[in-house]
Amino acid sequence: MTGQLPDEQPRRPETPELERELELLAHWLDSAFHVPGLGIRFGLDALLGLIPGVGDTVTSLASLYILNAGRRFGVPRITMLRMALNIAIDYVVGAIPLLGDVFDVYWKANLRNVALLRSHVLATPAEDRRARAGDWLFVTALILALLGLLVGTVALAWHGLALLVYWARQTPPPTVS
Repeated sequence: MTGQLPDEQPRRPETPELERELELLAHWLDSAFHVPGLGIRFGLDALLGLIPGVGDTVTSLASLYILNAGRRFGVPRITMLRMALNIAIDYVVGAIPLLGDVFDVYWKANLRNVALLRSHVLATPAEDRRARAGDWLFVTALILALLGLLVGTVALAWHGLALLVYWARQTPPPTVS
């Protein structure tokens, strides 16, 4: 026996070269540069995001390389969905001028995805089950938040339209003199 508990399976084999490559890509995209004295780190994702329409698309394509590595490592579908949602959130919010770039400094989707990938590759079956439960929780919470946003947006639009109709009925028609 190699020091494992009887119900544990051996850990999945590591591939340090690929892991190093993915960590380097995530580092350059999310944390390669820092602001002295503030401790803020940012990467090419935030810098290229300053180029409207092109920057976020280019960095999201690079992020898909990490997502594809998850497929090669046999990451569960729910974890792949979580990784894809990290990229989608980064892309959609990152597309908002300036505010999106500030968000990119905070969100760091690529570092998050490499951490998810690493935790899957190194996890025992019991740890993997717990990680999947956390992924389901994240995805469910995100779906509920998006549904809440959708309902709120529809309600706000409905009330705005009702207010416009009310104002239109209260205003007397213009008189022609």
